[in-house]
Amino acid sequence: MASQGIEIEEKYDVGDDATVPALEQLPGVARVGTPNTAVLEAVYFDTDKHTLASRRITLRRRTGGADAGWHLKLPLEAGAATEPQQRRELHAPLGQPGVVPDSLLAHVQAYLRGAEVKPVVRLHTRRTTHALYGGDGVHLADLADDQVEATRLGQGEAAEQSQSWREWELELVHGGPDLFAPAAELLIAAGARPAGHASKLARALGRDSGAAAQEQETPLALIAGKKAPAAAVVTIYLGEQLRRLLAEDAAVRLEEGEGIHNMRSSIRRLRSVLAAYRKLYRAMPVRRLRDELDWLGLVLGDPRDAEVALERLRGHLDELPPGEGTDAARALVERKAKDAFDAGYRRVQEALQSERYFRLLDNLEDFRDRPPVRADAVAPGRRLAAKAVDKSASRLRRSHKAARHARRGTDHENALHQVRKDAKRLRHVAESAALVTGKRAGKVAKAAHKQQKVLGDYHDAVMARNLLQDLESGPALPQSTADALAALGKRQADLMGEAEAKYRKTRKKSRDLLRRGVI
Repeated sequence: MASQGIEIEEKYDVGDDATVPALEQLPGVARVGTPNTAVLEAVYFDTDKHTLASRRITLRRRTGGADAGWHLKLPLEAGAATEPQQRRELHAPLGQPGVVPDSLLAHVQAYLRGAEVKPVVRLHTRRTTHALYGGDGVHLADLADDQVEATRLGQGEAAEQSQSWREWELELVHGGPDLFAPAAELLIAAGARPAGHASKLARALGRDSGAAAQEQETPLALIAGKKAPAAAVVTIYLGEQLRRLLAEDAAVRLEEGEGIHNMRSSIRRLRSVLAAYRKLYRAMPVRRLRDELDWLGLVLGDPRDAEVALERLRGHLDELPPGEGTDAARALVERKAKDAFDAGYRRVQEALQSERYFRLLDNLEDFRDRPPVRADAVAPGRRLAAKAVDKSASRLRRSHKAARHARRGTDHENALHQVRKDAKRLRHVAESAALVTGKRAGKVAKAAHKQQKVLGDYHDAVMARNLLQDLESGPALPQSTADALAALGKRQADLMGEAEAKYRKTRKKSRDLLRRGVI
């Protein structure tokens, strides 16, 4: 597994004749260590279209210095333009020169979408590092004075194009960001100027940092309080969920805890908002996205259900009296759930490598960047968002009524599951509406979440009970094992009853809130 940390730095362009100033003048800096010089050789990897660089992602293999190895840098959520650049940095051992470690490659597959990476830039850097220490000996930051020679690698006009420059990087180690402002004054007075590029790779490829910063700030500019247009509300909410989905892609590929759960949550939010605001857009793009999100959600559902059932039943097995029957029941449950989980996860991994999945990501980004808004669908966001919440609340009331009249058994369980799904939809639509309608929509979202959570406990008990029923319907079991499984089944039935009773109380408390409009 790759090691990781957070890189927080500010970069400066500087001329060859500039002299590093007396860094002891900085507030909080008690001394500066003896300058240390190292020669760094790095090869950067990307696609022919520079897919990673366009997203401010860098992937390199570097030799020399204290951190030789493979490095992957991923931008964190954008802040204000004046804030220092922050990136998540992952490391892996050197390994083979041209083979990107799987532990790093997993983090960029959602952006590569099947494209291959290859060497695009080679950097030779002579780095002199000045370490800054506080009065208590704490290593606050490093100022790196870099003499850089960059060579673009490729074919045709891009082949072996070289350039050189000098730059300073001030990177925090254990110090705080309050160091950056006085450092900027001192370094600029010494002849430096804020860097015109986000990274060495960006400069080598001829990309400036201004375009990237502008691209990140544009979505936030769409929000104009209660006067925001309806399409802007959807764009902001959809963009945030897409960002989360892409971020969770690596966690799912690497089988990290909660990865599937978090990705499914983003998918549900996307589906809910697309459904609630579908009349704003041309029908076909929305229908295509909803269908493909349904497909991905179903693929992710099988391993997640098995995972939840196993975790649940493990706890209930611990409550049973110890003995051969309990031990045998535990072994059966573990094998059944793990087999289902493994089979489901294989299908997930296949799906995440498929052209269908990559096409879905392309289509989501295209929808975000070029919304297919209908020509006649110009409406104030506040009014339309409130209407979408009211419609979702009405939908929830109808599903509750259907569940109340459904025949006990499978029909009733399915009806309550529909109530849960409609509560999720209301929650997500209310979350989007809160961007423009204020606190009331937030209260509606919380009330819907409470219903969803209680019915989630009900659904989990149903899934666990179904797993147990599959085991009981199989080959004949010793009586002690059958008794243990029966006890587990009764426990699930009791929990289903408790969850349903709790749902009725929760719904009663929120009934008046969900009947009133959000504006």
